[in-house]
Amino acid sequence: MVPPLRCEISDSIAEISLARPPVNALDLPLLDRLMEKLRQVGSDRTVRAVVLTSGLPGRFCAGLDLRALLDQSEAQVRRYLEKLYIELADVQYNLGKPSIAAVTGAARGGGMTLAISCDVLIAGESSTFGYPEIDLGLVPAIHFAHLPAIVGRHRAFELLFSGRSFGADEATLLGLVSRVAPDESVRAQALALARSFAAKSPAAVRLGRAAFMRANDYRRKIAEAVDVFCNAARSEEAQEGLRAFLDKRPPRWSGS
Repeated sequence: MVPPLRCEISDSIAEISLARPPVNALDLPLLDRLMEKLRQVGSDRTVRAVVLTSGLPGRFCAGLDLRALLDQSEAQVRRYLEKLYIELADVQYNLGKPSIAAVTGAARGGGMTLAISCDVLIAGESSTFGYPEIDLGLVPAIHFAHLPAIVGRHRAFELLFSGRSFGADEATLLGLVSRVAPDESVRAQALALARSFAAKSPAAVRLGRAAFMRANDYRRKIAEAVDVFCNAARSEEAQEGLRAFLDKRPPRWSGS
């Protein structure tokens, strides 16, 4: 059985690759494994940069495994969200070395959370992005915490409350993506950038990144985002939205 996540270290670069078919949906075991690997490479002094990739063609990460939100208790949903929101932010904050997301294919919802948690985001020409939570009766609450600071309040509201998808060129114009590369060279460009980071003084990068993270810290807003998402996920409309998506039919909103 192929593991849902692989990690390879070469030339001071750790490459962490998601590989949970068909769309790299995030369940608790995959999130646990990802946090474990990020902590391991963070504490490994031989590793000087980290690249997050997908091992599935045409998919970066579809976001949360929706079955994990259906008919679950608030405590179960909260455990899931605290892992993706709070723990991921803390692990990335304390990583101590640059992290690069190499996005190929579709990134949605929680996949956006993974990508934007990295320090740099390189996207393939055909990659697409989006926040579809609202279409399921959910709330993309974590993105309230940082997206307005990246793209501006009004553009953030439009993206988050329309649920529409958008391409790499628009993501670059918005400031979400550092650069766009041909699909076949995204990984190579990410690794090349990682090697350029790795060639710098480890102490200077560690100290400078820590200062950068403190200056751009949005973690204090994340606990509220968890509360907002959990409250929405337990609503009747969210449960209907999740069932409709899994059943491949339009949701029947109650209008309440």
